[in-house]
Amino acid sequence: MLRNKQYIIFFVILFCITVSVFAFGGREKEVKKPVVQVTGMVRLVGNEPFTELVISSSEFVWYAANNEIHKLRDLQHRIVTIEGEETIIELTFANGMPAGIRRELGNIRIISVEQ
Repeated sequence: MLRNKQYIIFFVILFCITVSVFAFGGREKEVKKPVVQVTGMVRLVGNEPFTELVISSSEFVWYAANNEIHKLRDLQHRIVTIEGEETIIELTFANGMPAGIRRELGNIRIISVEQ
């Protein structure tokens, strides 16, 4: 009787350990984001309450990260040169078809502002 209880407790503990091993994120790796320098016009796009600030250049459109919006809010309709960490997100529709690429800038540092 005691031996059966020990086996049950052993398997419960073994199960808990194997389940918790996957929670440690062993496959996740710290990815160094490339730092890019961007020159373009700052614009506000979207409808309230889902507005976003974008930097439009002749090549691409970069979205400012949500925690960086306060740095660019007063620079709307001006041409700025900024530096930031670029994150590229591949967008897909619900049916799995590609919907384009979204480029986000984080850790923004303003280099120059033109009128």
